[in-house]
Amino acid sequence: MQTQQTFLQLRSHLEKTIVGQSHLLDRLLIGVLSGGHVLLEGLPGLAKTTAVTALASGIHASFQRIQFTPDLMPGDLTGSDIFDPKDSAFHFVAGPLFHELVLADEINRAPPKVQSALLEAMQEHQVTVGGVTRPLPDLFMVLATQNPLEQSGTYPLPEAQLDRFLLHVVLDYPTPEDELLILKRDRQHHFGTDHDEVDTPLKPETVLTARREVAEIHVEEVLEKYIVQLIGATRHLSDIDEQWADYLRAGASPRASIALLRASSALAYIRGRDYVIPEDIVEIAPDVLRHRISLAHGARVAGITADSIIARIIAEVPVP
Repeated sequence: MQTQQTFLQLRSHLEKTIVGQSHLLDRLLIGVLSGGHVLLEGLPGLAKTTAVTALASGIHASFQRIQFTPDLMPGDLTGSDIFDPKDSAFHFVAGPLFHELVLADEINRAPPKVQSALLEAMQEHQVTVGGVTRPLPDLFMVLATQNPLEQSGTYPLPEAQLDRFLLHVVLDYPTPEDELLILKRDRQHHFGTDHDEVDTPLKPETVLTARREVAEIHVEEVLEKYIVQLIGATRHLSDIDEQWADYLRAGASPRASIALLRASSALAYIRGRDYVIPEDIVEIAPDVLRHRISLAHGARVAGITADSIIARIIAEVPVP
């Protein structure tokens, strides 16, 4: 598939801009190919914003960055009706959500009412202002970043909004080798010797074509059953370990099954295949599930994390 090769080219170009974050780049492409929103979590300085900006440039999409702050208002996202004294009438002025790629930077620094304003846009691809509903672009997706919740001045995202994210990607520090390369790249950029740019033939229309191709990726029924078993295990931890029976407040919903199937298909696509293998499901499952299972207080006391539960589930559920 020609479109598939174009995305592989985009992946190569992004690597020239972002050093040592192959996990992040794959997840961003999976989000684009699945039409799903992506939540990136990590400390400042880990190239979250840089990666999203490079992605938008690579697919030539209209792009808007929104810096979330405690004083942000819902209308700052959706737009509002503004009175024009010239014709004594109100006219709608579109907000930044009416772009194809929206970067919600530090989303957990805005109060809950602003975070909730994203819900309709993320789920329905539309915005309602003044009783009028307006559609968003076909390509529309939200790429949000957040700092760890332990930092001061942050608000935990509502569970309903978290569930709208296809993936929740947690970033770590680069390796010493990658960090050394980052230093060299920065010096090249400073002295004007680094002219690498993300330039690909991708257009928003190409992305929409690729999404249709991803939807046609072949998935064996035995793998669909495997996905259902993995998601079902998040709701019945006692079947895996009786000691973990009280660690979970709620398991993943059927939306998680859909997300895991879509993300696995997109991962197979960027790996150059037209079919899903079990390794695709196992690799992407933590990013699909870590924000969709709700831990009870007992889990936190015992030091049990969502990732440790997911790892145990993957280890216990037989791989086809």
